[in-house]
Amino acid sequence: MEIYDYKVKTRDGKDFPLASLKGKVLIIVNTATGCGFTPQYEGLENLYKTYHDQGLEILDFPCDQFGHQAPGTDDEIHNFCVAKYQTTFDQFAKIEVNGDKADPLYQYLKSQIADDIIDGMKNKLAMKAIEKMPGVKKEPGFIKWNFTKFLVDKNGKVVARFSPTHKPEDMEPKIKQLLADE
Repeated sequence: MEIYDYKVKTRDGKDFPLASLKGKVLIIVNTATGCGFTPQYEGLENLYKTYHDQGLEILDFPCDQFGHQAPGTDDEIHNFCVAKYQTTFDQFAKIEVNGDKADPLYQYLKSQIADDIIDGMKNKLAMKAIEKMPGVKKEPGFIKWNFTKFLVDKNGKVVARFSPTHKPEDMEPKIKQLLADE
């Protein structure tokens, strides 16, 4: 299978085929509205505004598996993001990213790249602190926390997996490169 074989659910429960995004660069991210990393919505929105017309799409999947930090309905989460961070990219239906109920898309993403990119000593120290939190799995491939970001090229290849501590704006050089690739 490839990424374009998957369908995900929109906030209103409709199937959304990822095949409709062929030829686009994708950021796929699991999010939460009550997390210390929630301000990353601002960086994601800046990337979206800057590069959407060039072919960037952001797929935002709220996930309540980490510290119950994504409470509320899909619409409540969306309304929060629009009001607080002026997001214009859409959130999809809330999912699980680990365990027996992990969404098939996330099972696929984790099978493609099992380890996060963690740059810099500050990020390494922050991730070590996250890894000590209750409920964090240390098994290979598991998503460790909210705001793990996957980057997918125009051909549907998963090319990078960024840790929650990796700021969206730090992904910009790689995004520019992928958008320029033919």
